[in-house]
This record gives sequence, C-alpha cells and structure tokens, in this order.
Amino acid sequence: MRRDDPEQLLCNVRREFGEHGGVVPSISRSTTFTVMEPETMPLIFEGERGPDNGGCYLYSRHYNPTVSVLGRQLAGLEGMEAGLCTASGMAAITCTLLQLCQSGDHIVSSNTVYGGTHALLSEVFPQMGISTSFVHHADAAGFLEQITPRTKLIFAETMGNPTLSLVDIQQLAAVAHDHHLPLVIDNTFAPTLVTPAHHGADIVIHSLTKHINGACDILGGVICGPQSFIDELMDLHHGRVMLFGPTMDPRVAYDIIQRLPHLPVRMREHGRRAMAVARRLEEMGIRVAYPGLPSHPQHALVKRMFNHGYGFGGVVAIDCKTNEKAQQLIAALQNDEQFGLMAVSLGYYDTLMSCSGSTTSSEIPAAAQEEMGLSSGLIRMSVGITGSLTDRLHQLERAVYKTGLITSMDTAVWQQDYLDGFQ
Repeated sequence: MRRDDPEQLLCNVRREFGEHGGVVPSISRSTTFTVMEPETMPLIFEGERGPDNGGCYLYSRHYNPTVSVLGRQLAGLEGMEAGLCTASGMAAITCTLLQLCQSGDHIVSSNTVYGGTHALLSEVFPQMGISTSFVHHADAAGFLEQITPRTKLIFAETMGNPTLSLVDIQQLAAVAHDHHLPLVIDNTFAPTLVTPAHHGADIVIHSLTKHINGACDILGGVICGPQSFIDELMDLHHGRVMLFGPTMDPRVAYDIIQRLPHLPVRMREHGRRAMAVARRLEEMGIRVAYPGLPSHPQHALVKRMFNHGYGFGGVVAIDCKTNEKAQQLIAALQNDEQFGLMAVSLGYYDTLMSCSGSTTSSEIPAAAQEEMGLSSGLIRMSVGITGSLTDRLHQLERAVYKTGLITSMDTAVWQQDYLDGFQ
C-alpha cells in the first residue's frame, strides 16, 4: 500500500454490518446499555473495561456503537489508531486543547486559523489561564522561538482558513517532537488531500460539517490520534469529551458513514473545478490563491505534502482588494449569474461564497488579519460540483466583467484549452 493512498487506508478499516446482516451499519439510538453480570458495571466506571476490552457499552455520552463505527473509519482515513466523534468541529478543537492544557500552560499556534479558533485561543483560553503565541505559518524557526517550559502543544491548520497558506507539517513535527510536544493539526480543508500523520502529526481534527459530510445539513467533528489519547478524552473522571458532553447523535454518525465512501470522488471533482476556476481568474488578471497553481508561493511544499491523485482542494481565495468590490462580485455571481450562493461553510455540492474578513474571520482583530495576509477584499469560494463547468466559467467571467474587475471578455482564447483540460 502506498502511504499516500487514503482510500486504501479507509478500506483497511474493519467492515461493520448491520444488526441483522445488513450491508450498512445499524443505527443504535439507545442512550443506555445493559450489562449481563453485575460485577461488569463497576469495572466500566473504573475504566478497566469497555466495548473493546472485555466490557460493553455503558451510556451514549461515553461511547455509542454507531458513533464508534464512524470514529474508527475516520481514524483509518487519517492513518491513526483511534477516532472520537463530537457534535461539532469547535467541540473537537476545544476538548482536545483542554485535555492537553490547564491553567498556567501555553500553546504555540499558526496565525492562519479559523476565526472561531482564534477567538478561543486569544479570548476564552486566557480567562482559564492558558496563553497562546501566534506565529507566521511558514516560520518554523518562529515556532521554535516561542516554545517555553510552559508550552504543551503546537497547533496549526493544514491549509489556513481562509488564506490557503500552508504549514510544513514535517518541519513543525520536528520542532514539536524535539521538545516532547504533540503536534495538533486541523485538517478540515484537506481530507484525502493531505494525511498529516504521514508527516508527523500526533493528533488530527476535522470539522465533519464541511467536506467530509458534504451536504451542509449536519454538524460534527472528530479527533483522531493514539488510542491512549482517545481513552483520556473519554475517561469517566477527567475526560473532556466525556465530561463536557459534546456528544454526536448516532443518526448523524450514520448519515456521515453513508457519505464517507464517496468523499474521495467528491474531493477530486471539487479540486478539478476549483483548479479551472483558479486558472481562469488568474488568466483574467485577478489576484487568486490556490494550492494547485504554480504561482502559489508554497507550490513546492504542496507537491511534496499532498497525496497523489486527489487534486488540490475545493476552496479558492480571491482578492478583490476592497470589501466593496468583493461584495459586488459575490452579489453578481449569485443574483445575476446563479453561479453560487452567498453563504458560509464549505464542501457543499453548490458553490458557497463569503467575504471572510467580515464573516468567518471577523473574530480576528484587523491588525491580526493584516499579519496573516487576510485582505478586506478576500472572497473565500468553496467551488461546488454541480452544473456544466464551461457554463460556470462563463458565468464567472461575466460577473467579473460586470463588477469592473476586467475590462473585456475574450473567451475564445481559453475555451478549447479548458475543454481539453477539464471536461
């Protein structure tokens, strides 16, 4: 098996059949479970027995059979020992970091993180006595310089939200492990594209709400890592997931289980279309960031770190320079051209567009936005997989022209090239 083949990793996970031999797993909706012998229950509460070590299920806030199936599958996808699903991506991040930190501790984080994560680290955690140093995403030496005796972990996103700047996971892992620290990676933007564990990450987090679910109808998160860490999170006395209770509903887990086998197919198509959109925008002279473009400042890292055959992701960052122009463009794309929808989130089968600085990254102060390279005119575009690609490119070009970002529309030059390369 190639190390860069997440589909094979997923296939290697134990197959789960339904209660009566169904080809799909059953939905176990029970909140509590029966033990057959009275002496078993105290052993479960003492942490000596569980569903995988001679015990059984106890209570669905602790473990649930359907949710556990999804956790195993996602751990397999990420090449990790175990996975634990939560009610949202932020729940996964919060519980992970609070399991690793307590009052007086310190975190070193990339400065290119989701707005909610930034607010958690910069506003909420200091109230608990936990401090964070933010470092430029590409400055491995800067991460090293910020480590103190109080530092408990290094945190980063594979692809920064929304700038699409990358961290060199292998470099960060070397820095972290030299100081006996875990490297925690949020891989939400890059399922199947990057396998952080293969580059040294110790814990991998996803918001399942995005690409992994793919239909904008479910909230969820997952923490993948060593079995020992997952056991800590579910410890009956100290586990942050167990005691904070961000439990995933088994019906939600079942729906994601059904969509997970299609994830690689969807990611390839998202990437194929995003690449076409990014190329066309760049050819029109629009400032665009996309990992698949040779013009991306970290394209060499992309080629080294990304798995082969899965594309470069479904998100494109478009810099219209001013918020006014950005708002005009997404309004024209939605209302005039029916190209996509003005909405947050990503990974949907329709294209979703938002101005990140005033929406999903609005929790980040203006100075910090500038430091991370987030322009007020930046549009985060999650490119969908519906409709004719050629029609979508025409819609894109017309909207760009209508908003005055280009002064002419000559499609003859690009049409045949795009038809040959992307259809």
